[in-house]
Amino acid sequence: MKKIRFLSTFLLLVLLFGILSPAASALDDPAVECAYCVLLETNTDTVLYAKGANERAYPASLTKMMTVLLAIEATENQTVLPNGEVAALSNSVTAQPGFDFDMIASGSTADIVQGETMTLEELLYCAMLSSANEACNVIAMYIGGSVDNFVAMMNRRAEELGCTGTHFANTHGLPNENHYTTAYDLALIAGEAINHSVFRELCSTRTHTLPPTNLSAERQLYNTNALINANDHYPGNYLYEGAAGIKTGFTSSAGYCLAALASREGVANEQLLSIVLKAPAYDDNGDSIIDRYCNFSDAARLFDWGFDNWSYREVIKSTDIITEVPVSMGDGADRVSVRASSSIVRLLPNDEDLSLYQKVPTITATANGKELEAPITAGQVLGEIAIVKDGVTVGTSALVASTDVALSRVQYMRTEISNTLHRPVVQWTFWILVLLTFLYVFVVVRYRKRRKAYLKRVSNARLAKEIANGDDDVREWYNEDEATRPVKVKAPAKLKTRTKPKSDADASKSAGSKATGGKKSPAVRPAKGKPDSPSASEDDNFRDCFEEFFGKKD
Repeated sequence: MKKIRFLSTFLLLVLLFGILSPAASALDDPAVECAYCVLLETNTDTVLYAKGANERAYPASLTKMMTVLLAIEATENQTVLPNGEVAALSNSVTAQPGFDFDMIASGSTADIVQGETMTLEELLYCAMLSSANEACNVIAMYIGGSVDNFVAMMNRRAEELGCTGTHFANTHGLPNENHYTTAYDLALIAGEAINHSVFRELCSTRTHTLPPTNLSAERQLYNTNALINANDHYPGNYLYEGAAGIKTGFTSSAGYCLAALASREGVANEQLLSIVLKAPAYDDNGDSIIDRYCNFSDAARLFDWGFDNWSYREVIKSTDIITEVPVSMGDGADRVSVRASSSIVRLLPNDEDLSLYQKVPTITATANGKELEAPITAGQVLGEIAIVKDGVTVGTSALVASTDVALSRVQYMRTEISNTLHRPVVQWTFWILVLLTFLYVFVVVRYRKRRKAYLKRVSNARLAKEIANGDDDVREWYNEDEATRPVKVKAPAKLKTRTKPKSDADASKSAGSKATGGKKSPAVRPAKGKPDSPSASEDDNFRDCFEEFFGKKD
């Protein structure tokens, strides 16, 4: 029983210790001894680690990276040189007087002498592998016309690359108070240089044989970078698997410097660039012989730290469903799922909590109140998603539909009809037609009513006229017809006695009357009917209508 109780207490204490003790961070700083350094991932230009990266330092022979870069760019651009030649690696270059400008006897050299001729490519090998100071001056005089002009070109190119803490005073890096840079600026220069295949070939070459020249026999050149080339100059083994250059440097004021590039098998995409400045060297045995060079060991530590603690991680997978979007007129579906068109991969610390990265989707297909309508095809771009951390967008990807949504014909017709009826033009047209119809009906009804009244007045006027003219038959017929309303008729004016003699026509007419016994001819009795429906034809009615309107009298 005591054993069980003791075991339980022990396990509880272990658990509490595990909870309360601080978790070890995978990103503890690498144990480097240099004064300044930068570790950069070249594919994304991500700075993984920095120590005094923007502090002014002397670059020593790392300066030669810029010298060689300018020469290579001149050949790639086929630049016309001051001597009229077009720059090319195969061009022959002769060491001119003054090529030993600003040099010291103890400086590194390839033993080039004045008047010696070799190709530009061989001079580049001398500068990169043997770190030959005189080779840099020969290159500068050939490409720039003079050392001073070439140094000015170096400073302009550094500014173009974004270097803010760099100023070159010579082509090789020997001590000069006006010759300085920073670890970060050198990372920018090296990062540009390795984009050129010729530069990568030069800096990763372990040994190179210079062919005989006009003044020298064949020479063997050795790369001074111990990460890629083991040699007796540096005791100990600094070889680093996956290393590929770039350049070493040393002066008493600059310390031991190194620009190095490395990749590791099995670590996808990662290519690390390290800049180490002012690293120490140690005589561990006390025999006045340096046993340990920290520029190489620090670079190796930086590489190990970067590869072990950083990797490319999927912040969002292309299979992840991000959200659902409402869809109108869909056949059997009213929503569609959206996903990222491609995975968002970022170089991150291995212990980074991915939940810290906020996913911000934007559906552009429904922006400004628009409605997403079927049909929709799988893969159709509907928006964009941004990955945000601490207010900074670290990646974006298009959002696409994950499935098809077919169009419903019935809903489509309903929507189209509804949209058509709600258009202002259609609505205005409808109400105008309603108004015109109303006006038409009003005019027709009013016309018919007035026409009927008018025809009735015309009929009554005709009857009254005939009665007034003394037509007894019409008067008798009118009085017998009870359906006809009485019409007040003014008595005809009394005829004045004519003083003029009757005309022959009047005499004849009078004679005719006498012959008939003094009676008028009986008037033709109209067809019996209502006064407002006279027996006269329609044409007669219209004629009488217009005659009445225009005041014409019989």
